[in-house]
Amino acid sequence: MSNPVSISGVIITLNEARHIRACIESMLPVVDEVVVVDSFSTDETPAICQELGVRFLQHPFKGHIEQKNYAMQQAKYDYVLSLDADERVSEEMAKAILAVKQNWAANGYAFNRLNNYCGRWLRYAWYPDRKTRLWDRRQGQWGGTNPHDRVILPKEQIRHLPADLHHYPYRNVLEHAEQLLKFADIDATFKNAEGQRVSLFRDLILGPFFKFFKLYILKRGFLDGLYGFLYCCMAAGFNFLKYARLWELNRRPAK
Repeated sequence: MSNPVSISGVIITLNEARHIRACIESMLPVVDEVVVVDSFSTDETPAICQELGVRFLQHPFKGHIEQKNYAMQQAKYDYVLSLDADERVSEEMAKAILAVKQNWAANGYAFNRLNNYCGRWLRYAWYPDRKTRLWDRRQGQWGGTNPHDRVILPKEQIRHLPADLHHYPYRNVLEHAEQLLKFADIDATFKNAEGQRVSLFRDLILGPFFKFFKLYILKRGFLDGLYGFLYCCMAAGFNFLKYARLWELNRRPAK
């Protein structure tokens, strides 16, 4: 493509005052507008967005996928860079996006996501964690199952750019545990509605064990030190929690 493309930066928020400023500021060098769709935050998120001069909209939250698709449709431009509020465009990622703007040659672009876990970068257990974050909205949209959203595009239409997207999900293990409990319930509720049943041995015993083994041994999470070990334990624990909750839901009488 000979002419540079224009890109809309898109973010959804709910009480993201801790993250939103850094997220927006990391986007500004590479996008032509920033759109924030907020689920009626009660903290300083709206004030920060207004201070930074972004287009700020509020919309009821019906699910991660639904909210992100709504936000994407509010963008001025068809080429969108969609980030979570706790993600940042790194310097190397900004350079890669600026190059793509001059020569857009795919329907979507994916980046490795480098996760900062409790102040420590996890370069093994939770890496490369590849995510599609830049794409042509006419060719794809958000899909998957809540809360595990992903961009739906044919793989052959997505190019991987060698630059890291920075992610700051949890300041401490307690924040991670609280999020896991929330997501385990959402995940289990969806699986139960779809009629999925639990195998106690496969899902509650083997599943968590193999999850830990994959992350800590096969992906060499032990090289991430103590926080790598903690992350692998929590990831295995999430597998246990969501199926324990699903088992509980399976046992309820059908309405």
